[in-house]
Amino acid sequence: MGLHPLEFSECYLDSPSFREKIKAHEAELDKTNRFIKELYKDGKNLINATKQLGMAQRKFAQCLGEFQFEYIGDAKTDDEKCIDESLQEFSSFLKNLEDQRELMMRNITETLMKPLEKFRKEQLGAVRAERKRYEKETEKYYSSLEKLLNMSAKKKEPQLQEADIQVETMRHQFQGESLDYVCKLQEIQERKKFECVEPMLAFFQTVFTFYHQGYELAKDFDHYKRALQINIQNTRSRFEGARSEVYELMKRIREAPQEYRQTSPISCEGYLYVQEKRPPPFGSSWVKRYCTFVKEQKILHMVTFDHRSGGKIGEKESITLKSCLRKTTDMLDRRFCLDLDITDRPGTVLTVQTLSEDDHKFWMQAMGGKEPIGHYLGRTLSKERGIDAQLDEVGLNFVKNSISAIETRGINDQGLYRVVGVSSKVQKLLSLMIDEKSNEVDLSTSEDWDVKTITSALKLYLRSLPEPLMTYGLYKEFISPAKGGSPESRIQAVHCLVHKLPERNRLVLGLLMKHLANVAAHSKQNLMTVANLGVVFGPTLMRPQEETVAAIMDLKFQNIVVEILIEHHEKIFADAPESCPLSPAAPVFSAPTRQSKKLGRQNRPLAVYNPQALDIQNVSAVGDYSSLTTEETSMGSNESVSSQSSSASASETPIEKTDHPPLGSSLSSGSNSRSPTVSEPALGASRENHPAASTAASEKEKPEEGVTSRKAKAVYPCEAEHDSELSFQVGAIFNAVTQSREPGWLEGELEGKRGLIPENYVEML
Repeated sequence: MGLHPLEFSECYLDSPSFREKIKAHEAELDKTNRFIKELYKDGKNLINATKQLGMAQRKFAQCLGEFQFEYIGDAKTDDEKCIDESLQEFSSFLKNLEDQRELMMRNITETLMKPLEKFRKEQLGAVRAERKRYEKETEKYYSSLEKLLNMSAKKKEPQLQEADIQVETMRHQFQGESLDYVCKLQEIQERKKFECVEPMLAFFQTVFTFYHQGYELAKDFDHYKRALQINIQNTRSRFEGARSEVYELMKRIREAPQEYRQTSPISCEGYLYVQEKRPPPFGSSWVKRYCTFVKEQKILHMVTFDHRSGGKIGEKESITLKSCLRKTTDMLDRRFCLDLDITDRPGTVLTVQTLSEDDHKFWMQAMGGKEPIGHYLGRTLSKERGIDAQLDEVGLNFVKNSISAIETRGINDQGLYRVVGVSSKVQKLLSLMIDEKSNEVDLSTSEDWDVKTITSALKLYLRSLPEPLMTYGLYKEFISPAKGGSPESRIQAVHCLVHKLPERNRLVLGLLMKHLANVAAHSKQNLMTVANLGVVFGPTLMRPQEETVAAIMDLKFQNIVVEILIEHHEKIFADAPESCPLSPAAPVFSAPTRQSKKLGRQNRPLAVYNPQALDIQNVSAVGDYSSLTTEETSMGSNESVSSQSSSASASETPIEKTDHPPLGSSLSSGSNSRSPTVSEPALGASRENHPAASTAASEKEKPEEGVTSRKAKAVYPCEAEHDSELSFQVGAIFNAVTQSREPGWLEGELEGKRGLIPENYVEML
């Protein structure tokens, strides 16, 4: 388990566990700060001490290899896994360069030192300043609160009201500062992944420019660099989208904190001041304790915690409650008090003081009082926007009508579903189409509504349903396989879950996925790849019932589920699966690192797909895929994480066909489908040297000896280096394909010539 998400609602409870979570985040940022300082120092040594290059370089590599990023939540995306492993990859490269003694360090100040130092001073420095303000507000608030609670109830009402107003003002300032600090902590935790790694990527690009003897290493690194750049851009895009959701949630909580107070049917929690009686003549004292009341057992757990003593937690005490009575001010000169009759201490009454009138009502209701308190039940966009969207026959007809219009009029429009329509027009169209009296408009022929208005109206309809299309009940089950498992297990799990959906939900989802697959098939024109569509429709089709920071962190896994549905819609929606797995998804078989697949200089290098110059400084894409008026996603990659194949060992899974991302375009906000460290299968210099590529799947596809009717299709380009081999481009069709005696090779005919074909460069037809 990584760092715990810091829920905004916990800012209002300010519990000991919440403070411990904040400490963990602060410690991680301190570690990052120390790491960047050390990296900066080592970089200066590399520039200024060429004579000591070997020692400084090894230390630098060691520093990179030992550091690991922490993550928020219980799982990482494939992109985050690659980013986490990236520093170890960089470290390994540096060691190779040290062995060859050919490293020429030039211009690293601009590409490495300044960005890291800027991040440390501006971002981490801002966190330190925010931390000081937070600690200051904590001290001010709790001091004023104790002063208020010690005030006599016999004072004049105007004085009491004035004191209440002052403390309430302090509380708002403290809670506001707490919200800002928590948000800043989590923002920097996410931001550091790409802010720290991207300068390193630029640094390596510069190093290889001046490295003459490292030409082969530089070319080998190029594959990893491209994949990692996509990983970084994907993480950045997800960060931007999640950040907008987090700020929106923080805004709503700031406006109505009581609606978001964390409660449950079985327990409630918060601070109480407990009266501790002392023998005469010392009287009594009031000790602040964090209390958790378990309703079913009527057990009150109390922990002493003082925010001003460094957050030290005292011993835990538990009592069993018999009854709870309001303590009136004529009996005790303090407000908001309760008398608790304790079962395990007969005759003992424990007096506690709540923090405010609202808090008093809350505890009275929790412990058996009659005063009601509202609970947050979540929200739907339909209520906010006044749209009565239902998954009925009218809604189904609107979905079919919209899909028909989009495929007829705008299937090739650039940014389809990403470019949004005018909000007022979108709502007007949707209101018109879901009105039974006026929904006979044929959008395929009507010129009154442009394509972007129709796409936005379709998304708004799906978001405005009382329950998401993929239901609240199955949300966690859909998210679970996206967090781990092999590609096959992910597909199987999603296949099973789809057939647990209500019939009409499954019907509409199937229509939509078939349509989105058609949109993705035209991605060369509309630039909307499967990954981009996953970003757009993830939060539209899936959302949790309660909005929390932890749920927002799962947005990236929603995209993966939608990618699976689009890529495998024919299989998933055709028939129910024969059997469903009872156990959780199997662990992911990770692809090997680039180093493990590195070929010797005497071997044939990796085949390269139409390489183009890629300036990493110009790669940027900001996506906000949750807002109707600002919805954008970066575009370019045709790959998605859902179909990621493990090419670590060809004996485990067959290599799937995927398209290469166009290098000149913006990088996609989805994940790449192949292993992020290997862009293409390796091909040896000769039949004696090429890597073995026999797989369980390919064994099944082996033709019987003498069969000449099999055909195969090229999924990667290849240039022959021997007369016995065939040269071909992607899409070439081979006839009369048979298994070669050479392991890992096939024999086939292409344009009248028969020769050898790398087995992992083709798929059998």
